[in-house]
Amino acid sequence: MEPRGEQDRRQFYRITDQVGLELKKLTGDETLPADPFGDGHLSALMDELQRLDHDIRGNLATLAERDRLVASLIKSLNSRVDALARIMTFEQNPLQPEQWATVTLSEGGVAFPSEDSELVPGRRVAMRLTLPPALFRPSGILDIVSESRDANGLRILHGEFVSLDEGPRQQIARHVMQWQIRRRQQQQSEQAIPGAGTETGSAKRPDLNHNQANQ
Repeated sequence: MEPRGEQDRRQFYRITDQVGLELKKLTGDETLPADPFGDGHLSALMDELQRLDHDIRGNLATLAERDRLVASLIKSLNSRVDALARIMTFEQNPLQPEQWATVTLSEGGVAFPSEDSELVPGRRVAMRLTLPPALFRPSGILDIVSESRDANGLRILHGEFVSLDEGPRQQIARHVMQWQIRRRQQQQSEQAIPGAGTETGSAKRPDLNHNQANQ
């Protein structure tokens, strides 16, 4: 069982943002299928790029001891290759407009709009997110734990991740952190410029006593 403090941390660091959302309904305790989202032809390329990224990162510290400038250049190049790979992967399998939605997201789960009558509390789904602007695409298994209606009457499903590898979890955590940094920077800019507009998203602590997901 996950420590309570870790659960609280993941629930606190959550945001409301527009992301790409792909779902595949699962049955019972079904695990994540081999190619749930139809882009398995890219898996070999992504595996090789991840192996290359791991090798480079593993040797950067040693290289930096000998030549910091070269290490810095290689780190920068590696980051650009990684970004290019994500863009190429996304363009090979782009999302349709209806696959983008405003969700509440954290490392622990996600709340998302859906009028699909087959998606009810107790249902399990495979989910892949597309997180702009970096286009990270973490995927995992989500259990729908509750549903509610927002102020406009839109049906919101609240889910928690029951299977999420460390790599995808770190991608979500990085996205949340970067979103919050941008939010703070915008707030500081608005304070300096009276009358500036506000961002639509929000970061907030969940009401654990209400019918919310463990996000």
